[in-house]
Amino acid sequence: MDLRFEHLEALNWLWAVAALATLIVVAWRRRRRRLERFAASPLLSRLAPTRSRLRPLVRGGLALAALVALVAGLIDPRWGLVPRPVFHRGVDVIVIFDCSRSMLAEDVRPNRLERGRAFVHDLVDALDGDRVGLIAFAGDAAITCPLTSDYAAFRLALDALTPQTVGRGGSLAGDALRLAGEAFLDDVPDHKVVLLVSDGEDHGSFAIEAARTLREERSIPVFTVGIGDADEGGRIPVEDRDGERRYLMYDGEVVWSKLDPALMRDVALAAGGAYIPVGTGTADMARLYDDRIEPMAKREFEETQTIQREPRYQWCVAIALGLLCLESLVG
Repeated sequence: MDLRFEHLEALNWLWAVAALATLIVVAWRRRRRRLERFAASPLLSRLAPTRSRLRPLVRGGLALAALVALVAGLIDPRWGLVPRPVFHRGVDVIVIFDCSRSMLAEDVRPNRLERGRAFVHDLVDALDGDRVGLIAFAGDAAITCPLTSDYAAFRLALDALTPQTVGRGGSLAGDALRLAGEAFLDDVPDHKVVLLVSDGEDHGSFAIEAARTLREERSIPVFTVGIGDADEGGRIPVEDRDGERRYLMYDGEVVWSKLDPALMRDVALAAGGAYIPVGTGTADMARLYDDRIEPMAKREFEETQTIQREPRYQWCVAIALGLLCLESLVG
């Protein structure tokens, strides 16, 4: 039997029980001496033939035993392993992260990908009991971390994102938004949100329509974080076959990738969310959470199961009550 006590500090109450036991014995002796001064033992037996000298001690002993049983309950004995569900209350957040090659542009330092990764880490720091999942997209979309309250596992998936995470090149934000609708674990509205981190490049995937569908059919708002320079843009570094660092070329010219703020804004508006125009600056993700996500209706959901020892203090209380009933019968 795997016995464990949760509150051993309650054993200090035994000092009070010992003090009470001392008082009971002292009181019994004083009472006995007073009776002996009142009458001799043979005469006392005739005057009170039904009175027992030991009855007060027996009653006191039963009361003390009941108190000891209660102290045993206070230390909270537990044995027997029982699986119990662990519930969390919060919002489900799906982060859609752009892993296309344009996110390697260096118009922000060190590049758009790393800057976006840092923003999402800041968001996770602000989460409080919420579940979070991750979808990566480029020319395809994939769930790289299902909804979870294990923030360490989410961070590992986030840190592993590269342009090679999704096999195909391109930028299909609409596909990622449609996949986000499938990534949520239920159809209950009012506790779900999507965060899109991207530079706004989209190759005909109907991202605005996908965002509007999320809002109209699932009541899911989409918040967008736009990263990159919308005016000059940035070059995209690549490595050639010799491992030398060059910049992406198209038709003999260097490709300059720019942030498309119009698309990011339209996606957010279509889904009833908000556009955070980071550009080449910074974003206060904690404020985004506090102002827009945390006030949303929360839902209690079962996340994991834990193995716990079963509390057995009820046995101690039952024994104490039984001893007190017996004490009243003796009286």
